[in-house]
Amino acid sequence: MAASVLKVVLTGLSKCVRHTCSPMLRTLSISTPLCQGIPESVWKLGRLNHIAIAVPDMEKATALYRDVLGAQVSDKVPLPEHGVYTVFVELGNTKLELLHPLGEKSPIAGFLQKNKSGGMHHICIEVDDINTAIVDLKARNIRTLSAEPRIGAHGKPVMFLHPKDCDGVLVELEQA
Repeated sequence: MAASVLKVVLTGLSKCVRHTCSPMLRTLSISTPLCQGIPESVWKLGRLNHIAIAVPDMEKATALYRDVLGAQVSDKVPLPEHGVYTVFVELGNTKLELLHPLGEKSPIAGFLQKNKSGGMHHICIEVDDINTAIVDLKARNIRTLSAEPRIGAHGKPVMFLHPKDCDGVLVELEQA
């Protein structure tokens, strides 16, 4: 599963990376930047913060990770400004974010109408300067889903990048 999630993450980022770095991805390395030979950007992409999964039944999904797989899970938290309930599953090196609709206009409700069983909704990557990253990405024709960052589930500014500009993957950037 980890290998397939990493493949999805790298595939989804390839277009975003092509717009900001070189056209070729190299093997992921913590110590070596992806953009060797390219002048450094004024902002830096950080670690994978979480992978978000839309779930049709929050209690069932929470029980799977907590009771069957033995993971530590958070309480269910409503985020009315985003139209979701969230539960975070701690994995040591990252987290899963379980998402369930809150209200009729929830973006997760629309996702679940198209994907009845749920599924991967987005990936979240930390950046060291979200405002500079947004300006830079917009200059590179990467669209955002809102005009300004909003406060996310961790109490930090977040911005979603349009999936059509990121190889079909909804990418959330979060201030580190």
